[in-house]
Amino acid sequence: MPIQRRRLLTALGAGALASAAGCSAVGGSEGGGDGGSAVGVAGETLTLTTTTSTYDTGLLDAIHGEFEELYGVSVDAIPNGTGAALRTARDGNADVVMVHARGLEDEFLRNGYGINRRDLMFNDFVIVGPESDPAGIQGTSSATEALTAIAEAEAAFVSRGDNSGTHTKELNLWEAAGTEPGGDWYQETGSGMGEALNIATQQGAYTLSDRGTFISQRSEVDLAILVQGPIEDGPEILANPYGIMAVNPGVHEDANYDLAMAYIGWITSPGVQDAVSEYRVNGEQLFFPRAVSEDPDFQQYVPEGWSSEGDDA
Repeated sequence: MPIQRRRLLTALGAGALASAAGCSAVGGSEGGGDGGSAVGVAGETLTLTTTTSTYDTGLLDAIHGEFEELYGVSVDAIPNGTGAALRTARDGNADVVMVHARGLEDEFLRNGYGINRRDLMFNDFVIVGPESDPAGIQGTSSATEALTAIAEAEAAFVSRGDNSGTHTKELNLWEAAGTEPGGDWYQETGSGMGEALNIATQQGAYTLSDRGTFISQRSEVDLAILVQGPIEDGPEILANPYGIMAVNPGVHEDANYDLAMAYIGWITSPGVQDAVSEYRVNGEQLFFPRAVSEDPDFQQYVPEGWSSEGDDA
């Protein structure tokens, strides 16, 4: 989509959201103004707590300027693993959350800390390791079989060990494989994805990575993708969906709900979803839009498996 049309769609979508969120229409005050901000939020800061993958890949830096200019605000993006990002929001130190572990997101929602969750985008996880591939997993069509082979060979494996979305996925995969990792071959680092990839390079080890971070770091590490995710026709179990939600102002009254909802409306708008799709590192697409669909999933707003007490009435 040409950049001019994308900007127009973005402005239209965000302008509508500004009114819905309780702000005046974009364009300053009635009858005039500087044409570049929304009354009620101009000059404010939106605190976004997010996973390291959206930050380290450069995606947020690439798109946030447009939102900041449109609303006359600034965005303070705080990168952490998903668990730490949700904890920051749970403690009332964020306005909006962008993470990628649906089970942890559901717990956050069920406990009342988050509201208005939206599907945002997706990529996938990949199992990477040294090209020598001591466990012989390259091309394996099953992620769990690959992990079983690594464990049986006691080949070095680096785990983030930080309760991030990637760590949560890794633990789910070990459980599905019926294997409990441990021993000298298994190292938990408590680090972000970039550092985990560096450690895996130094130790000639395997690790689980989201595709986006691996692509953005590939030139700096000596690792190869050995088991692909579903984007390259690998197993669906390696899918990596991202969600976004506002912090509940009913729990944390200082949460900037109006600006959080404006941001959610903006980043899930067709124009910005196009910008997400068009973002490249070394010519490769890192994230795939998911917010706009001909067949929307309305369960995205509530925890999976949720039902109200009045369902049987």
